[in-house]
Amino acid sequence: MMKPNSIAVLADSCNDIPQELLDKYHIYTLPLMINYKDASYRDRVDITPEQVYARFQEEIPKTSLPLPETIAETFAKIKADGFDQVIVSAISSGLSGTCQAIKLLAEDIQDMQIVVIDTLNIAIASGFVALFAAEQIEAGLPFDEVVSKTQAAVKKSTILFGVGTLEYLMKGGRIGKVSGILGSALNIKPIISCNEEGIYDTVAKVRGRKQSIQKLIDMTREKLGQHQNYYLSICHGDAYEEMLVMKEQLKDLVAGAKIYAEGQISPVLGVHTGPGLLGIGIMVLED
Repeated sequence: MMKPNSIAVLADSCNDIPQELLDKYHIYTLPLMINYKDASYRDRVDITPEQVYARFQEEIPKTSLPLPETIAETFAKIKADGFDQVIVSAISSGLSGTCQAIKLLAEDIQDMQIVVIDTLNIAIASGFVALFAAEQIEAGLPFDEVVSKTQAAVKKSTILFGVGTLEYLMKGGRIGKVSGILGSALNIKPIISCNEEGIYDTVAKVRGRKQSIQKLIDMTREKLGQHQNYYLSICHGDAYEEMLVMKEQLKDLVAGAKIYAEGQISPVLGVHTGPGLLGIGIMVLED
């Protein structure tokens, strides 16, 4: 019987897990890349969300997958730290090639058991899958059971978000099924989620920013209903003050969450959504 803590969890940087939770649950991270004309940066390692937004006026960077050598080095470090079983939480294959890139590299590693989970989600809704896995490992479950429970938990995680403008999703080609609402003249603000294929889709439409924020709050209450056992996150992209307003309105749910996370979305996600994003992540667990 292997010791329970010989299982590691790895999450790509777009899982948006706050540093204190990465530290608490000993989760390894793998950065995607942000590429300007003159230089490339590792997401959240060499560049912050604030720096990306500050440079938007002069240049909107491109983003790319984690470098193959970075993936290989990360697995080597995990192995050197004494782990030979790894669960990887990857953002949706419907939005990024990250999941596939990690899978391809993992296939060449013979001396480790690596399971890459396509979360079919983005941001903290993917991060919750990694955190869920870490909690199962802490509870001492064997690898196969952690894997099956975590795979089942994928369906329980949801992201809901509104953006300041749809132009960045359009420019980045990530508009998914949201494209039907390009009625910016009408000030229509879609609430966006990931559908079952892990692609952006519209789950609600409202007029104006205020209603968009209220709709996010209402949908959060609706989704959580009477559930007592859940993870909750409130996140933003360069919209800190509004995030605090949402947090105040949801303070009872924040207080009741098994895990609560808040903060800026990753620089890579910020490139594709632009300033003004407000989002909610929810994972409903068994009561």
